Amino acid sequence: MEALPKTDRITNEWNRFYAVPRGHHPNARGGFTTTSNLAMMQFKCLDYIDEISPRPILFVAGDHAHSRSFSEKAYEKAAEPKELYIVPDAEHIDLYDQVDKIPFDKLENFFKDSLK
Repeated sequence: MEALPKTDRITNEWNRFYAVPRGHHPNARGGFTTTSNLAMMQFKCLDYIDEISPRPILFVAGDHAHSRSFSEKAYEKAAEPKELYIVPDAEHIDLYDQVDKIPFDKLENFFKDSLK
């Protein structure tokens, strides 16, 4: 496999999933999935947090994830009941497919307790 180019931290993380067979899909544009930057810039995910909470919310983030700060901001804005669970030694992309890092017990307990 050809070495991935070194870019910024976030692009490097995405490339370690989407630009290699790990996240490759033959029907995706360019061989890997992409989202328009414009669509991402126009989506203000915290605008509707008050419509989600006070339902129970479990935020899960890797301790090395570029997206951890987004989870922390959402956690701060959410009403109780809420929990922020940080997965040790994990990036954002690790929680896609690294089954040894995905906190299945935490997720199972959350759904069992919250969906009564």
